[in-house]
Amino acid sequence: MAEKVYTKNAPDAIGPYSQAMTVGGLVFTSGQIAIDPATGNVEAATIEEQTHQVCKNLTAVLEAAGTSMDKAVKTVCFLKNMSDFAAFNGVYGEYFTSKPARSCVAVKELPKDVLVEVEVIAEK
Repeated sequence: MAEKVYTKNAPDAIGPYSQAMTVGGLVFTSGQIAIDPATGNVEAATIEEQTHQVCKNLTAVLEAAGTSMDKAVKTVCFLKNMSDFAAFNGVYGEYFTSKPARSCVAVKELPKDVLVEVEVIAEK
């Protein structure tokens, strides 16, 4: 049976979805953007700052689900500008040290005009 995951240490969903769902020993996060959960706003300006905030949000959601970034098996990354790939990759690598499978694509727009969004599938 699927269970919803919620933590106040990550931003509230900005639509009709959950921060994450657990099912069958896996955690599926919703895409996280660079919203600071303390303010509810996008405070970070650069791709590096936004990537750090995204990864902090993902860490909080995964911890609330009883897992961690080290147990990530797949990520999907969305960049507003593929020219940010190298800078994004540098920060991403600090958090995803287990090197999960990954897709990374450029998209035209992201919610709240952020530069990056990341979703994760992790073992529980």
